Amino acid sequence: CITMAMTAGTTTSFPMSNHTRERVTVAKLTLENFYSNLIIQHEERETRQKKLEVAMDEEGLADEEKKLRRSQHARKETEFLRLKRTRLGLDDFESLKVIGRGAFGEVRLVQKKDTGHIYAMKILRKADMLEKEQVAHIRAERDILVEADGAWVVKMFYSFQDKRNLYLIMEFLPGGDMMTLLMKKDTLSEEETQFYISETVLAIDAIHQLGFIHRDIKPDNLLLDAKACSVHVNCLYLLVCR
Repeated sequence: CITMAMTAGTTTSFPMSNHTRERVTVAKLTLENFYSNLIIQHEERETRQKKLEVAMDEEGLADEEKKLRRSQHARKETEFLRLKRTRLGLDDFESLKVIGRGAFGEVRLVQKKDTGHIYAMKILRKADMLEKEQVAHIRAERDILVEADGAWVVKMFYSFQDKRNLYLIMEFLPGGDMMTLLMKKDTLSEEETQFYISETVLAIDAIHQLGFIHRDIKPDNLLLDAKACSVHVNCLYLLVCR
């Protein structure tokens, strides 16, 4: 409930709708993630600086050489921060082919022009997200999944937007999804079934450890690596825990 002060020292409460409560939760997670990232980045910089100092002491460098190394290290840190703030856009990627379609848009196989790395680009139509009131959720999920570091969660490397769409640059898993595997094999052996169920349970648990629940667990959202020997969860359809 929302409590407001009234005249004569009295108060009154208004019930909070589920929609408002979810938006509050998303905002809280977004702020927590923002400040957590700042702390982590600061700690990582300090760790790199300490490693540099230890390495220089072990090498027995003179003070002038240490000063030069510190200056070089500082320039690298500055360049690293600049690259992190660099804005990407569609022009930075070459579209290779469409590999999937969903309720909000489509997924394309793309190649980053400057590195040649291959990714899966999820293109989400803003109009559809606004209509279904999913903008806040997807923003919060994007921020958190950027920092997610685990073997079970599909990684996201970049995100950007234009007037019509939101673009999420995700890890590409060439093994396809579980639905495709089931259609190809028709029936899995008992051993295969046990293996994939175990992998799926571990993947879902990894999502829960991030403070989320998944609202759309189905074969289409269970992605496989190149050898189809490990399951990864597609995290585009998460629901923030309350």
